This record gives sequence, C-alpha cells and structure tokens, in this order.
Amino acid sequence: MKHTRILENDTMNRITRPVQEPGESEGACPKFSVRNLQFFYGDVQALFDISLDILPQKVTALIGPSGCGKSTFLRCLNRMNDLIVNSRAQGEVLLDGANILAPQLDVVSLRRRIGMVFQKPNPFPKSIFENVAYGLRITGVKDKARIAGEVEKSLKLAALWDEVKDRLDKPATSLSGGQQQRLCIARALAIEPEVLLMDEPASALDPIATLKIEDLIHELKQKFTIVIVTHNMQQAARVSDTTAFFCMGKLIEVNDTGIMFTRPSDKQTEDYITGRFG
Repeated sequence: MKHTRILENDTMNRITRPVQEPGESEGACPKFSVRNLQFFYGDVQALFDISLDILPQKVTALIGPSGCGKSTFLRCLNRMNDLIVNSRAQGEVLLDGANILAPQLDVVSLRRRIGMVFQKPNPFPKSIFENVAYGLRITGVKDKARIAGEVEKSLKLAALWDEVKDRLDKPATSLSGGQQQRLCIARALAIEPEVLLMDEPASALDPIATLKIEDLIHELKQKFTIVIVTHNMQQAARVSDTTAFFCMGKLIEVNDTGIMFTRPSDKQTEDYITGRFG
C-alpha cells in the first residue's frame, strides 16, 4: 500500500509524490531522474522546478490542460527543444545517472537512445520498407540482410508486419492513418532505443486505430520505457502505470495511475480528472 507525501517549495508549487515502501518493485533505479528542471522560451518560463522519476519498462502518462508544459517537458527528455531559438533549460535531467543537459553531451547519440512518435503520423515520402530502414542507414548500417532483418523485426514489434509484409515496396502514404502511426513507431524502434516518447500518438486516429496503438503500448513496455502525453483521461487510465499531472508549467501531482484516478491528493488534480476544468 502506497502513501503520499506532499512536498512544498512554496504555496504555488505543491507536488505530491508516491512514497515507496521497502521491497516494492518500483524501487528499481529510475530510467530518468529529473531534478529542479526549469525551461524558458526566451524570457517566458514554461516549466517551473519540475522533479520527477520515470521508471524503466513502465508507461508514464503526462496529463494536463493545453499549454500546461507537458509536451515541453517531454521534449526535454531528448533535447528536441534545442531546435527552438532562444530556448534554454536549467536543472538536471539524468538518464541512467548521467545529466543529458550537460553542454558536452552528444545529442545525436542521445536521440538514438530515445525514440519519439509525434501527434500526427509523419511517414517519409518513401516506401514502407525504406521508412523503417532509414534510421539504420543514417547510422551507417549497410548490410542488406541485416537491414531487412531489422525492418521485419521492427514491423513485428509495431504489430504491423502481417498487414504490410506483401507490399513493403508500396508508398508509406498508401497506408491508413493508424497504420502510418504504427509505421512511425516501427521507424523509431528500428534503431533499438531504450526509451520511447509519444506525444499524443492517437489523437488524430479513429477509435479502432486508437485501440491498436494502446494494445501496442502494452506490448512495447515489456522492452522499452515509455512516456506518453495524452489529453484523453480514459487513455491515460488504460495504458499507464504512473500518471503525472501538470498545470501552468508546474508538476502538481504524480502517483500510481490507479491512485491518481480514484483518490488524487490534490484538489486541482481531482478537478481536472473529473472535468471541472481543462
């Protein structure tokens, strides 16, 4: 049985965290340990003093109203925000104990370890096969047999192989929206990342395609650490092990998903989950 502890830096930045009991499996070393993360777009502060552990081979859902900072936080985990002019981060984002915000860090190598899937499917204007093979080729893999094997493996992991194995030379754009999204997941998996970041991966899909993505997430967490941003409360409840609620750039509460959706500790969390605001 978990209890919660409320930590207060000030009255405007209250964070609720799970307290681990001795011997619980969640006591494993976190994949990510985020400590006092601040993020700025120019002079505008988007994240305020975020501290959060993300456990390995679990699904962590980030929820909160639009503009609350959850996608900004997600992109801090692979430094995609570096591409935005005049943006900057302060604090620490530790991946397996190493601070990925260190200026000397090789960002290309980091992104090989952390795959990302975006809100809308974005297949390349190439064949189904070449979409998945692309990451392997740019990392220097030239052996055709190896590439073919990795493409098949990745498509199977993305639960897409049986649907496309006889038309790998067809344009990726010929696939349905749900298939395109699973293709993008296969593309991310082909370079064998350790972490998969998903920014509202099913928001543009119909209910049947959404269910396939959710089933896929359940399968993938056996091998990968997954962090997903979603506006869909039912989806967060279905797919995640841990849920973190953001509001106005602050982390309000984080806990086991079952606890968050049945007995949240913070009134703001309860109001958001029950639809009173957001």
